[in-house]
Amino acid sequence: MTVSTTTTSALTGTSGTSNTTNSSASSTSASQQLAGNFDTFLQLLTTQLQNQDPLNPLDTDQFTQQLVEFSSVEQQINTNSNLQTLISLQQASEATSALQLIGSTVTVGGSAAPLSNATNTPATWSLTSSGAGTGQVTITSASGQTVYTGTVPLSAGAQSYSWNGKGNNGTTYADGNYTLAINATSASGQALTVTPGVQGTISAVNATQSPPTITMGGQNYPMSSIQSVSSSGSTGSLGSSISSLNSSISSLNTSISSLSKYL
Repeated sequence: MTVSTTTTSALTGTSGTSNTTNSSASSTSASQQLAGNFDTFLQLLTTQLQNQDPLNPLDTDQFTQQLVEFSSVEQQINTNSNLQTLISLQQASEATSALQLIGSTVTVGGSAAPLSNATNTPATWSLTSSGAGTGQVTITSASGQTVYTGTVPLSAGAQSYSWNGKGNNGTTYADGNYTLAINATSASGQALTVTPGVQGTISAVNATQSPPTITMGGQNYPMSSIQSVSSSGSTGSLGSSISSLNSSISSLNTSISSLSKYL
């Protein structure tokens, strides 16, 4: 239910980051202030022209230059408004693309994975090793308690590692998020670089964030942290969605960069 609510808000353009809201309010305030100053300037200019000394006329070049400057500022404020509209449209596009990932199994960068004994779902990590060897695994709970230590054979490249929730003493630990740390060496004793990732199923998308965030195993991750997606029968479509989403995020960042020049 949370997903549908946040998505509707994003699609209607009524929500977003606080920076976007503040920028919009600032643009509106600037427009109102400019309009008031412009009217005052024109009244002053007209009065001075009506009452100028014919023998010592006012410098019209200076007034013309000021009029041009006012016009330039007005155009910049209008540009700000148009950029705000563009950002809202891009956020709606991001939200639509992100929703297609719900229910997909993904791998994101990180070392904390969820364990669910209730659904017989082990804590699962992806491991990318720089070479073949042996890894010393340490798993800790959210409170920092070491719950399991062991070794795992490693091959060069990507592989997965799962922990069923049982500690070294046979205790089955409660559901929650558990963090994996691994130190690996090759057969010759050289240190290996092992990069962990977290595997899980996306249960929700928060489209009010920019870029949107995903919820997996009770934790939130930015869309940019997704390393891979796997979903039977729809991998191609999901890959296309991620590509489209990344393109929208890139365009949004460019628009924000352009907008910041005028704020």
